[in-house]
Amino acid sequence: MAGMRGGIDPRQMKKAMRSMGITNESIPGVTEVIIRTNEKEIVITNATVNVMTMKGQKSFQIDGIDIERPLGSDSAPAVAAFPEDDIELVISQTNCDREKAIAALEECGGLPAEAILKIMTE
Repeated sequence: MAGMRGGIDPRQMKKAMRSMGITNESIPGVTEVIIRTNEKEIVITNATVNVMTMKGQKSFQIDGIDIERPLGSDSAPAVAAFPEDDIELVISQTNCDREKAIAALEECGGLPAEAILKIMTE
């Protein structure tokens, strides 16, 4: 595409997608997504979900913090998607339990310093 400077205008891209029958929408109000396999569940918290529909087929894009847990467990995650060192750092700096440390890391995007400050200011 010689002669195009600065890339494609997002409005033009949207218009072109609509003319081809392609839609891309965000699903409002999503708080978590659960993916269930034969062996485990993957829970994605702080989730944002976008749906692209093309020729009647829907594709979902999910962003968030993922946590694995065994099938049939309640809402408490078994395996966090955070490094064990980060979890231990939050616990050692705040004297909180593991669940509270993981919850704070989830709310703070996995940043240990932010999670520590969050717990200490509660």
